[in-house]
Amino acid sequence: MSDGILDEAYDRLHRTGPEYEGWLSNHGPMAVEALARHGHEQRVHRWLDDYLTRLDELPRGLRPIDDWRAALGDAKRAGDWLAYFDRHLREQPWRVVLGTWWPRLLPGIAAGATHGVIRVGHAVRALHLHDESPQRLTELGQALGYWAARWQPVPGADRLLATATSDPPAAQPDTTGPDVVAALAGLPRIDHQTGGIRERLGRLVDVPRWEPALAALHPARTPTEAEAGLGTLVHRAGLDYLRFGHAAPVMLVHAVTAPTAVLRTLPALDRALWAPSLAAAWAATAAVTSVYAPTDGIASASVTAATPAEAFARAARHGDAHVVKLADAVLDAHAASGDRRLLDAAGYAAQLI
Repeated sequence: MSDGILDEAYDRLHRTGPEYEGWLSNHGPMAVEALARHGHEQRVHRWLDDYLTRLDELPRGLRPIDDWRAALGDAKRAGDWLAYFDRHLREQPWRVVLGTWWPRLLPGIAAGATHGVIRVGHAVRALHLHDESPQRLTELGQALGYWAARWQPVPGADRLLATATSDPPAAQPDTTGPDVVAALAGLPRIDHQTGGIRERLGRLVDVPRWEPALAALHPARTPTEAEAGLGTLVHRAGLDYLRFGHAAPVMLVHAVTAPTAVLRTLPALDRALWAPSLAAAWAATAAVTSVYAPTDGIASASVTAATPAEAFARAARHGDAHVVKLADAVLDAHAASGDRRLLDAAGYAAQLI
């Protein structure tokens, strides 16, 4: 990956806000990181030339953040949050800032239709795998600031997170760790799948089976179990896109990319945070599935690329940010599992979107 091209792209993007046209997320930083990561640096600036025309300016602040708890989820304070994290990342190592704020932000994982955590995941990967640069630190600050400004819990997930955060008992004979496949299969659906994600998430509280289904995923008892559970969650969500993606091609992408972002962030976090990270990622994937996926899936046509590189190349040629980010996520899952069906998900998204 060419560090210079990505940093140049960040320079261009950091003059724009985290949202545009009301509350649509700015996908630019996430898409360019994925393009550069997979060797498509030559597309980055041409892609940005078009994408930048739709974005809004960087929001101005109202006043400095003093009581951060009161300001969480206040989108009008977006400019204040961006300035807050910019200052903290100038004063402290980025891993310290991330470690402090990850558990504070995690309960609000639905922020910006999960784009807060997704943007953080891309920013952490850019920092974790390569030398730090001012542009990458700025990107992490803007990602964290966006998550804080749009902080939004998944209904009913607070108890799940509390359980995952507490110390597990010495023996748990009645549990066998996270059973992701069974938990995904047991998810209910909201009755009326209409409107935007914020409206749909609000309807989950009226679904009697929702909270029991959310609690069906047993908490991880060890960091290793949490990491494995996240890997399985991304894998199975990628396969579910093949069954359900036709119903909401864009929004169901986030059932895959949100847990992928959490999984990518684990190496930069204290291992004590891994179990609650799985719980939050599960809540995000479960919620997106329950409010957008139909009850019965369909068998999609096979569109498997010859290689993972070709699967991503097709996504890069397509150019839609969601197609690019889904391809990026399922390539990670394919590398971990060897399941070639995941490459179909990347091609299927390119057909649908």
